[in-house]
Amino acid sequence: MKNGTDSFLSLGHWPSAGSFGFNTDILATNLINLSVVLGLLIFFGKGVLSDLLDNRKQRILNSIRNSEELREGAIEQLEKARAHLRKVEIEADRFRVDGYSEIERKKRNLIDSTYKTLEELENYKNETIHFEQKKASTQVRQRVFQQALQKALTILKSCLNSELHLRTISANIAILEARKELRD
Repeated sequence: MKNGTDSFLSLGHWPSAGSFGFNTDILATNLINLSVVLGLLIFFGKGVLSDLLDNRKQRILNSIRNSEELREGAIEQLEKARAHLRKVEIEADRFRVDGYSEIERKKRNLIDSTYKTLEELENYKNETIHFEQKKASTQVRQRVFQQALQKALTILKSCLNSELHLRTISANIAILEARKELRD
């Protein structure tokens, strides 16, 4: 670098003012060109760069403000959602408790109605058994009565002869006549 600076300052390398020529020292010409370009950029670009940076700064600040507003809105929505969630959880717990209570109540009602139905069936069974026993008892009595009557008729027929038969008829007629006289 020292050579480049020296070549820039020393007049020995510069051609005389009266003549025109090319400088073949690439490092010296590049440094001169770079320093001129940088000087011009700094001088003329300072305002433009400053405006660009100010605009960029404003956009960044606006983005930050918007982000903060969005963040605050999101926090509000989150708090609302949490409050709603708590409310829904409380409601769900209430429904769950009410549901369990309702299930228990229905279970008790079902058990009670089942016991009631079983009692009714038991009563119906007992009534049916009692009815069937009465019916069987009546049928047995009727058969016994019929058999006894048939046996008695058979005995009477075998024991009765015409004379006994006539005496029985005469006695019954006498009884009927006595009743008739009492009634008149």
